[in-house]
Amino acid sequence: MRIAFGSCRWASPPAGGHDPVGPDALDTLAGRIAADPDGERPDVLLLLGDQVYADETSDATRAWLAARRDPNDPPGDQVADYEEYTRLYYESWLDPRVRWLLSTVPSCMIFDDHDVIDDWNTSASWVEDMRATSWWRERVLSGLMSYWVHQHLGNLSPAELAADPLYAAVCESPDGTDALRAFASRAEADAATVRWSYRRDFGRVRLLMVDSRAARVLAEGERSMLDPGEAAWLREQVLDGRGSYDHLLVGTSLPWLLPHLVHDVEGWSSVLCRGDKGTRWARLGEKLRRAADLEHWAAFPESFADLAELIAEAGTGPEAPATVCVLSGDVHHAYVAEPSWPGRAGPDARVVQLTCSPVHNSIPLSMRLGFRFGWSAVARWLGRVFARHSGLARPPVTWRRTGGPWFGNQLMTLTIRGRSAVLRLEHAREDRAGTRLRTVAETPLSR
Repeated sequence: MRIAFGSCRWASPPAGGHDPVGPDALDTLAGRIAADPDGERPDVLLLLGDQVYADETSDATRAWLAARRDPNDPPGDQVADYEEYTRLYYESWLDPRVRWLLSTVPSCMIFDDHDVIDDWNTSASWVEDMRATSWWRERVLSGLMSYWVHQHLGNLSPAELAADPLYAAVCESPDGTDALRAFASRAEADAATVRWSYRRDFGRVRLLMVDSRAARVLAEGERSMLDPGEAAWLREQVLDGRGSYDHLLVGTSLPWLLPHLVHDVEGWSSVLCRGDKGTRWARLGEKLRRAADLEHWAAFPESFADLAELIAEAGTGPEAPATVCVLSGDVHHAYVAEPSWPGRAGPDARVVQLTCSPVHNSIPLSMRLGFRFGWSAVARWLGRVFARHSGLARPPVTWRRTGGPWFGNQLMTLTIRGRSAVLRLEHAREDRAGTRLRTVAETPLSR
């Protein structure tokens, strides 16, 4: 079984147009499969967030928006409503090769922030600020409605679709807008009433796609990446029928294991924002959190530790799978990181964080340099300074980078045979022969 995955895709320009960020890895994959129908292809395609960019629209979409409404009115050249979201999906997914790919290879998806807006659900104060604007409610409801139509329905099995009352209501109605909008309103008001996470079993491979964006608890002092119901669901799905799967894939748009400096700064910021160091530090922490996107698992220290313990439990004992792979995107580079559990025996399973991003996006030099530094020994020492100031307990795991960082438009593929697994990273490159996916790294993952 082959599972290809990645995240963060700007729409490709029309055929023959100049592409300022280089070849689209998804387009290139489609071209390779179409050119060799009997060749290798993924059995499943996992898209781990930012499938569309509602807040960073293309020149063509901005021109379309300007013809529809005054671009000086908020939210300006960002999308404002459901109709404008359909334009994003039209632009991204009616690209002929991507449209063909999605009709040919089964896909599973989950949103991240840019599917709605940058920093979506970063903090309680961020939500309060957004709800005070004139345009936010229509934007977020439209984002959730269009996600349900264009992405979420395809994540559900036929049995789950048949049992979904919203799907039935939409299918039975001449126009399902009211039912879908009411659903989105409930989801926006109380995330605990809706579950976007889901499970798919592919033979002896279990995929748990986890909503690490809308399921958050944001009140300071109670912050959690997953609300209690979501956390209980994840634990139940991990442990259900343990021994019946050989590989556990946990899909979360935001990486669990980050460069050490980034991890420590995010933990430090969470302490500041909580008010442990006083109100002035809290204001600084919130500014930093929003400016630097300090909102990954590391910014929710208890959730980070809970996931570490759940992975250890899943991966230990005679029924343990061969691998536990955390699949993520978001951070515009690719890497492999492997945890260890100090002071105790580690899991029997091979545990890896596999991060692959972007599929098609810009990677500024400053970002490349920043992440290279973030993985360095000097940065790790600097991170300890932030960790000491935060006063947080040490996390239950340490980790080391065992692959990368790699930069470029890229896809990772897991090839699974029984209890063995091999990881391959490919970059989309253009040369005289055309655009192709070139293998950059290939490594076995099983113990």
